[in-house]
Amino acid sequence: MTSTKTTLTALLCATLLAAGHACADPGTLTITLKQVGDAPGNLRASLYSDPATFRREDKALQVVAVPAANGEVQLAFKDVEPGRYAIMVYHDANADGKLNLRLGMFPTEGYGLSNNPLVFGPPKFADSAFDVDATGAAIDIKLAY
Repeated sequence: MTSTKTTLTALLCATLLAAGHACADPGTLTITLKQVGDAPGNLRASLYSDPATFRREDKALQVVAVPAANGEVQLAFKDVEPGRYAIMVYHDANADGKLNLRLGMFPTEGYGLSNNPLVFGPPKFADSAFDVDATGAAIDIKLAY
């Protein structure tokens, strides 16, 4: 009887541990880009978790690039751990791998941020931050040209 009880207890613990691990698996973060202009090039989205590196594509956790298309375009970040994130996306119309700016501060290509904040000056992480849980998330981002 003790052997059966020990076996059942071990089996229950293993099941609970496996279930807990499955719940903690990273999810997929799906982004729907809206109001994409019809132009050549790519749409580049960068995922950030650190306010200090926000908008610095070379410091992003992940960067996803997909061909540009008029209207709506979907893209996804895979294996996103639960946490607080912000996204910056831009329409890299000339495919040079960067958001082109006029006078070093005004975008000349379409861009968007998670939460679609109204921006006056450099965008802030806090205005674009959102939470992702273990199952992932889905958000919409409107591009402004």
